Amino acid sequence: MRLTPFLGLLLALSGCSLLEPLVAPPPPPAPLALIAPPPDPRTILIEARKDALIRQLATCESGGWGPSEKRIYGGRGLYHGRLQFMIRTVQVFVLQMDGRALTIKEATDLAHDYDRAAELAKYVIFELDGIGNWPLCARKLNLRAEVAAIRQI
Repeated sequence: MRLTPFLGLLLALSGCSLLEPLVAPPPPPAPLALIAPPPDPRTILIEARKDALIRQLATCESGGWGPSEKRIYGGRGLYHGRLQFMIRTVQVFVLQMDGRALTIKEATDLAHDYDRAAELAKYVIFELDGIGNWPLCARKLNLRAEVAAIRQI
């Protein structure tokens, strides 16, 4: 096969020959996985203080904190779980927090699951200024001052 000078020059510059098929270059290597930065010490401190406040609130409301082997009720069955949530209150606050509409059973299960109820209580207290949902223990524990101190960290 006879090459024109232009085609010969083009092949020479590209590093190809007529004997080698043209193939796409290999894909670039995948970027290395990004390593998450270490947690911010200030954020760790704030979350620890919030968790301690919720433990105190649960202890005041129901006599303890953390998971329980049996379901906890107060107010003749009106209040549920360690944090003594009313079921309708759980439904309303979860809808505000993340847009989920819970059934009565789902709201009841959440109220009796300490970890999920604690997250909801933190949302109510720190995002909605809802300390008034626990009026007696809020006064007893001076929650308004505690929340203000945590916010100033």
